Amino acid sequence: MTALTADSAVLVLEDGTRFVGRAYGARGTTLGEVVFATGMSGYQETLTDPSYAGQIVLQTAPHIGNTGMNAEDNESAKIWVAGYIVRDPARRVSNWRAEESLDDALIRDGIVGISGIDTRALTRRIRDAGAMRGGVFSGADAALDPAEQLTRVTTAPEMAGQNLSAEVSVAETYVLPATAERIGNLAVIDLGVKRATLENLAALGFDVHVLPQSSSFDAIRSIDPVGVFYSNGPGDPSASDAQVAVLREVLQAGLPYFGICFGNQLFGRALGLGTYKLQFGHRGLNQPVLDKATGRVEITAHNHGFAVDAPVEGVFDSPNGFGSVEVSHVGLNDQVVEGLRALDIPAFSVQYHPEAAAGPHDAHYLFTRFRDLVIATLEASK
Repeated sequence: MTALTADSAVLVLEDGTRFVGRAYGARGTTLGEVVFATGMSGYQETLTDPSYAGQIVLQTAPHIGNTGMNAEDNESAKIWVAGYIVRDPARRVSNWRAEESLDDALIRDGIVGISGIDTRALTRRIRDAGAMRGGVFSGADAALDPAEQLTRVTTAPEMAGQNLSAEVSVAETYVLPATAERIGNLAVIDLGVKRATLENLAALGFDVHVLPQSSSFDAIRSIDPVGVFYSNGPGDPSASDAQVAVLREVLQAGLPYFGICFGNQLFGRALGLGTYKLQFGHRGLNQPVLDKATGRVEITAHNHGFAVDAPVEGVFDSPNGFGSVEVSHVGLNDQVVEGLRALDIPAFSVQYHPEAAAGPHDAHYLFTRFRDLVIATLEASK
């Protein structure tokens, strides 16, 4: 058994698996769902993506932190991950844009992490057994009795059934003005939105009204929107009944709708479809997706542990009466539904992040597709 020191950290999985490494970031204890992200770069965007709330993120790329951290690349106001796992953190920062080290940023935001473990073995364990609850114990907590550490992990909440939108959403509405020729007001329901998404929407000509996740349909209607957007976010879509009910009102009103990631899952539920938890999810910047309309394969940025249950082939009827629907995009690794398109109402969604901070940009056309849908709907209503 590896002897523990003042700089030790221990990762404990709910199945009893233990990894002993070095403390990284803040010291103490953190609990969450252990998931792996496959991006070779973009760790800053991952860390500051609110979709990762409640998750202890394992980086499969071994060397993390060499470009440091800077305020410009943050996707939100702080780091949201519950904990962080890396193999070899950079010993020094080597980038002219860096304003602080990753280690310093983790300490500042109170993120408990662990380094120096066999991240390949841990990734293979998660791939075999599925994403599971875990805990990182560092500092004095690394020396806690192993049975006590495991008990803390196994009594922590599971991700299934959790509604985390309220933890990451804005408290009050704010507006990001259009930076191109103005089309109209866009209602963005903030379920954990990223800054790059808002900037892309403003660049299309929308005055972007960012609304709290608890907003009613009346609150949406009060800004006289030309369209509605549901963002990415953390948690289980089956626990978001209120947002689904509001979305049904949006669709019934005929407002153009675009949803990404969590917004795709809630769109599926609004149409009357079910959702389910994936074994280990899709997280990273290199997920291949087929656009069925064009036959084009896109390399896309993902962060989701749940998916919509829908037939991949053919057109089917919405169980909730919204007409014909088809699966528009499919994940090529496992045939998971990665997009939905309604054929009788102006609405579509994708399961991934087309803003793709920090890349790739294969799916950026989806923003233009939404703008064109809004313009076409406005023209048809004249």
